Amino acid sequence: MQLAGKVLLLFFLPLFLLLGAHKFYVSVTHVDYYDKGEALQITSRLFIDDFEKALEERYEVKALLATPDEITNADAYIEKYLKAKFLVKINGEAVSYQFLGKKFDNDILICFLEIPNVSIDQLRTIEIQNELLMDLFEEQKNILHFKILENKKSFVLIRESNKGMLNL
Repeated sequence: MQLAGKVLLLFFLPLFLLLGAHKFYVSVTHVDYYDKGEALQITSRLFIDDFEKALEERYEVKALLATPDEITNADAYIEKYLKAKFLVKINGEAVSYQFLGKKFDNDILICFLEIPNVSIDQLRTIEIQNELLMDLFEEQKNILHFKILENKKSFVLIRESNKGMLNL
């Protein structure tokens, strides 16, 4: 490392340690239409540690996600939290979705949801209310991406504005 780099490191390192590392509170959700299956497919990505904290705060359970000690009913708790904080309306009517499962990618929890039997011909609006983790983290932002046929739209949802709608 060159001398200038060492001097900068010595100057900024104590500053970073003093301020602490900034943690981002964000999730990303994709909503896609699967034409062959006539279904809306939803994929949400969240930080595992944040989601575990939500489960612990809300249900008093230590899920230990992505570890060999993960509780056996983790999926049931995940689905219960999703159903409470993630709502979908099609053409103005609330609809239920199926929790298909989860997987882990490093420190990310990926949840797979599906709404079957959605005819593209009768689809006019899709509204998502995403309050995931907003009950825990004031800074939480939930990014929402719609991709329905040729229609694409994205939203950054916050506590005060937690809904995104795609008009077709």
